[in-house]
Amino acid sequence: MSLSLFDLTGKRALITGSSQGIGFALAKGLAAAGAEIVLNGRNAEKLAEAADNLRSDGATVSELVFDVTDHEQVRAAVDAFEAGTGQIDILVNNAGMQHRTVLQDFPADAFEKLLQTNIASVFHVGQAVARHMIGRGSGKIINIASVQTALARPGIAPYTATKGAVANLTKGMATDWAGHGLQCNALAPGYFETPLNQALVDDPEFSAWLAKRTPAGRWGKVDELVGTCIFLSSDASSFVNGTTVYVDGGITACL
Repeated sequence: MSLSLFDLTGKRALITGSSQGIGFALAKGLAAAGAEIVLNGRNAEKLAEAADNLRSDGATVSELVFDVTDHEQVRAAVDAFEAGTGQIDILVNNAGMQHRTVLQDFPADAFEKLLQTNIASVFHVGQAVARHMIGRGSGKIINIASVQTALARPGIAPYTATKGAVANLTKGMATDWAGHGLQCNALAPGYFETPLNQALVDDPEFSAWLAKRTPAGRWGKVDELVGTCIFLSSDASSFVNGTTVYVDGGITACL
């Protein structure tokens, strides 16, 4: 009985920004738990390659190409999918980007792009999917936050602002939608080996600092995010709402 709480068989999960990195790892993990997968990205070729990869492991996969920063495009794509293919039971708002520059020199256009990609997209896709979930009286929304939801580092102040906003928007989603049967939570990774962090992974000085700063003493592996995502996607989290779960090797727990 207890293990069946984590079974996602018969559920369908849309993961934004899922052609690589954390998004792809979460898609693969949710598929292994029984979910059908809907991959999203802007690059149809990369998306098709990722989909073929998942299918080779036996997953049932659809591809949905749209720009998460375009409100009308998001709404049209989600509505068409719901009408033509079937319901989306789980949404993982994973699409995101980074830009590193000291704050006094941070370009205004880069700041605006971060706002649109990291936080406006959570609103756009979350709203489009939630409208259908509300009508059914159930649904799971997992927004990907960050260790920077709670902490800051030099050179990434706007990114930190967007990830703090993700946590607060998650609280707002839960406040508005919990009464309609939705559970809306955030998953906040610490430092993981991903294409987004490759420059830092390749920097011996930074990696040495991270190993000393993190109680676990190392970078995280993307597969280590899967268990928490399955939990937040499943019946096991039926009374978990509006919270941010840190998966960070203990970095937010200590000075």
